[in-house]
Amino acid sequence: MLKTEGVTIQFGGLIAVNNVSLHVQKNKITGLIGPNGAGKTTFFNCISGVYVPNKGSVIFDGEHMEGKKPYQINKAGISRTYQVINLFWNMSVLENVMVGMHPRLKSRFFSDLLKTPAERAEEKAAVEKAYDLLKFVGLEQFANDPAGSLSYGGQRLLEIVRGLASDPKMILLDEPAAGMNTKEKKEFDELLQRILKRGVTILMIEHDMKLVMNVCDYLYVLEYGKLLAEGVPEDVQNNPEVIRAYLGGE
Repeated sequence: MLKTEGVTIQFGGLIAVNNVSLHVQKNKITGLIGPNGAGKTTFFNCISGVYVPNKGSVIFDGEHMEGKKPYQINKAGISRTYQVINLFWNMSVLENVMVGMHPRLKSRFFSDLLKTPAERAEEKAAVEKAYDLLKFVGLEQFANDPAGSLSYGGQRLLEIVRGLASDPKMILLDEPAAGMNTKEKKEFDELLQRILKRGVTILMIEHDMKLVMNVCDYLYVLEYGKLLAEGVPEDVQNNPEVIRAYLGGE
């Protein structure tokens, strides 16, 4: 579904991502791991259009994405969450989800202004869909509360729901389990499987190695912007270079 070939991005004298090639299979969970500063989020930014790679290609569903704007990439079927939670804190939980639907809505300025029947029907459908998505992750009881009133784990879930609201084919999750307690992580594990059943492929950055080893079908490891290793979780976990660079071995 997603193929990057030789993706490289440089900021002045710093090569943040260096010749990274990665393949993500449809209906699988692919993990991207590595030490802090390895270039993982920068790589996500290259995929999602925040940055334009200096070299290399990003091909999604057979279409080149490099050089496209983030909203164009979202319309093509890629959504994402962020390492730092990025919600509209004073808007309701429901409204935050509806923001994520914007790329798929058809009504425009004048129909919104005039409240045409078509606009009212679309808004009603959007509210129902947003509520269903909140129910999907167990946040429906907070639909009318401010997003800022949610627990940290709830805010993480809301970001994921907002990512799902644009009906993506693939979602990029940037440290989605950060700050979650043990119970929340167990529920999150189950949520990932339900997301797959919705037909959404997952590419995930995560530091919780137990979670990564349990849920991922395939792993890529970055170190200093370069691809250090790849393989199924068992192979990566036992790779001496990965143990040295990331898992704390000698």
